[in-house]
Amino acid sequence: MHLSALHIYPVKSCRGLSVTAAELDDHGFVGDRRFMVVSAEDGKFLTQRTHPRMALIETALTKEALVLSSSGRGAVTIPRNASAGVRRVTVWKSTTSADDCGDEPAEWLSDFLGLPLRLVRMGGTYQRPIVKPTARPGDVVTFADAYPLLVISEATLADLNDRLIAKHEEPLPMNRFRPNLVVTGCAPYGEDAWTQVRIGHVVLRNAGLCARCPITTTDQLTAVRGKEPLQTLATYRRDQHEPTNVNFGTNLIHETKRGTLRVGDPVELA
Repeated sequence: MHLSALHIYPVKSCRGLSVTAAELDDHGFVGDRRFMVVSAEDGKFLTQRTHPRMALIETALTKEALVLSSSGRGAVTIPRNASAGVRRVTVWKSTTSADDCGDEPAEWLSDFLGLPLRLVRMGGTYQRPIVKPTARPGDVVTFADAYPLLVISEATLADLNDRLIAKHEEPLPMNRFRPNLVVTGCAPYGEDAWTQVRIGHVVLRNAGLCARCPITTTDQLTAVRGKEPLQTLATYRRDQHEPTNVNFGTNLIHETKRGTLRVGDPVELA
């Protein structure tokens, strides 16, 4: 097995980036979901679940800045250390402090999505431990839903696409599922059963299957929403303990808190 692709998502629920290497820190991949769009009124997070047009917001990262853009809407540049005060924000059941990124990105986002919004980033006061049962003391997470990393194998997606094609549906690209790591060389759904894997000098442990949401039904290039893949996944990937959930992909927590992963790195069971 080896890594065939790596992805980061600089702003939670906006378009991601493919990279050839990704550095790890305590929270996960450096640059991954370190920014988030929130309601200006109450600080609650926004995602494509309720605002699929977020898929049309392109992201770019330089050493110094985050750039947001969209076709016909221009672009806005935000320093990666932007700080216009501290704001209380909420991600699911977690409430923490984040640095507000100022009025310019807030106005750009508010105009694009038609709501009073703010852009925030993980700042010096940000603290968010992982609250899931698979977490251990010291495990922390970014603005991601619950875990630092998500892995999906190419074989897993190929199996789903075979099922879709058999129903005369269009096959889906990997970006529908927004993984951080893509692996080739294992059997379909082989990643479900991993306990630990070693990639280079980095050890990661299985944190549980990923229950999928309506974001997977949203075309990441057009923001058009359909019924697949959830309709098909519901026929064979229902969670045995939570039957309302359908699973696709595996959450990971990195036990090695520092290191770099590169496309092509071997993936070994630890």
